[in-house]
Amino acid sequence: MLADNKIWIGKSDKRIYLEPKMANRHGLVSGATGTGKTITLKVLAESFSDLGVPVFIADIKGDLASIAIPGTDNPNMQERIQRFGIDNFSYKGFPVQFWDLYGEGGIPVRTTVSEMGPLMMARILDLNDTQSGVLNIVYRVADDKGLLLLDLKDLRAMVQYVGDNSKELTLDYGNVSSQSVGAILRSMMSLEDQGGEFFFGEPDLDINDWIKTSSEGKGYINVLHCQKLFLNPLLYSTFLLWMLSELFENLPEAGDMDKPKMVFFFDEAHLLFKDAPKVLLGKIEQVVRLIRSKGVGVYFVTQNPMDVPDEILAQLGNRIQHALRAYTPAERKKVVTAAETFRQNPELDTVEAITELGTGEALISCLEDKGVPAVVERAFILPPQSQFGTIDDMLRNQIIVSSPVYRKYFKEIDRISAYEMIKEQTGKREQEKLSEIERQQEEKRLQKEEKEREKQAKELEKARKKTSSKMTAVDRVTNSAMSSIGREIGRSLIRGVLGSLKR
Repeated sequence: MLADNKIWIGKSDKRIYLEPKMANRHGLVSGATGTGKTITLKVLAESFSDLGVPVFIADIKGDLASIAIPGTDNPNMQERIQRFGIDNFSYKGFPVQFWDLYGEGGIPVRTTVSEMGPLMMARILDLNDTQSGVLNIVYRVADDKGLLLLDLKDLRAMVQYVGDNSKELTLDYGNVSSQSVGAILRSMMSLEDQGGEFFFGEPDLDINDWIKTSSEGKGYINVLHCQKLFLNPLLYSTFLLWMLSELFENLPEAGDMDKPKMVFFFDEAHLLFKDAPKVLLGKIEQVVRLIRSKGVGVYFVTQNPMDVPDEILAQLGNRIQHALRAYTPAERKKVVTAAETFRQNPELDTVEAITELGTGEALISCLEDKGVPAVVERAFILPPQSQFGTIDDMLRNQIIVSSPVYRKYFKEIDRISAYEMIKEQTGKREQEKLSEIERQQEEKRLQKEEKEREKQAKELEKARKKTSSKMTAVDRVTNSAMSSIGREIGRSLIRGVLGSLKR
């Protein structure tokens, strides 16, 4: 809720505000389960929207979608409104755009394999250093050969291509082992089973479509439907990191602004840092540190401040701490550490206060005008103006299809890329191989036929000669016999003639 052009967060014996021009100095909302973090997130998101600042929030439990619907009055709300002394409180909904990596509970969110890059892709695939090195080679070869990596079938085809041609590629790119290629392909199968094929493709998300305001000048609240995505924490965390990188790389420098260009709320923020390699943590720290100058505020929502690495925690100037429980010495230590992150208030025992906070109460310290943290105050968080709970699927679908960017993203595009090009090249090579095999087979057949003809010719010639030899002997015998018969006949005729003459 806005008051005096400031974001009114809570109230103790005085009102506690978040200065809009300090909102891009990032922040932290922490507390145990059930202590009111979701309500605080909604109050902040509503206020930023009223301020004309677009917002991104990850909806893990499904209870943030109701920010699109006006709240309803009840005795509990009236009691809270009177406690705060709000005269102009009104129930209202806010402009919302629903998004979903799986395209089920919101507008599809896609990016290309190339845009994701080898570092984050290696994180998604959970590759070791050697396998990550091979994946880098895959990306480099694709770039050098002009092969587009858009979706997972493109990446699969490219990995297989590199593996099949490893001997030729080793000299220029380094060693590519068949074991690493096999490991990458197996990891890709696991990613596909988790629904990763829905995330990679086109049309890819234009981050500027999240930095929009409604016709009334209110910032759109972009709600990422995460109930299914949260079951794959590695994909969830990598997606959030990719978003930060996209913002950092594409937004121009803005310097000090009266209010942020956009604010991100990352729920279950500990997933961003869990098992993250050192190089990736360094990238996160760099983005968080420098993205402030782009006019973007980043707010991490988690159960304990210790979930966030110290290097990044030091960049979070605005702090809202809900209750923490300390039933064990280890938990007590966490409480003390959390208390030490605040600028101490001499009138408040911060350590004890953290364990005593009720639902809807918090310790708050925001940056003041000159960027100095205010002393910590114990306060009640304002009630949200939107509805509590969830919304039905029919209303959700109505909001989805009415979005001005729905037609831009709802239909997937599959243009010619690495998969098709490699398939075509492979097809040509296979056809050439097949043609060569057929040519060789035809030559062999012709040679065989020629040999067979020569063999038959020789056999015929041999048979002819043999026959000829036999015929010559018979002829001799026949001729001799005929000569004898001729002589005998000759003699008979003479005698006959003579005899006849005699007669």
